[in-house]
Amino acid sequence: MNCLFCDIVAGKVKAHFVYEDKTHVAIMDKYPIQRGHTLVIPRDHHERITDMNTEDVSSLFSKIPVIAHAILEVTSADGFNIAQNNGKAANQIIPHVHVHIVPRYSNTGTAWTKRMIPNDNDLENLAAKIRKHAELIQ
Repeated sequence: MNCLFCDIVAGKVKAHFVYEDKTHVAIMDKYPIQRGHTLVIPRDHHERITDMNTEDVSSLFSKIPVIAHAILEVTSADGFNIAQNNGKAANQIIPHVHVHIVPRYSNTGTAWTKRMIPNDNDLENLAAKIRKHAELIQ
């Protein structure tokens, strides 16, 4: 099986980590909808959330408050969306369960904006700030 997120978790592909523990990682979305857009990913491969048991789903979603809080503090976002897609018909691009945390800003409205293409330095600098804040919260 060839899975981008499995390769990221294994360290074969570079990503900008904002959080990691023994069961999950959180990385900056390479093509964010808004500044601070982050993906929370279980280390174990599951294509869809329905492939996971309830304990694993609960564990995945238990990471959201800490990571979202850190994102809000660092980006000064006014709110955030949580999204989790399952299958191509639902716009799941990478077939590995992941949760999107998308910061929202009052001055940009609520419409989904065109994805940005930030450079690696911008992503790493933001990831480092969020990571530091998440560590302080835990």
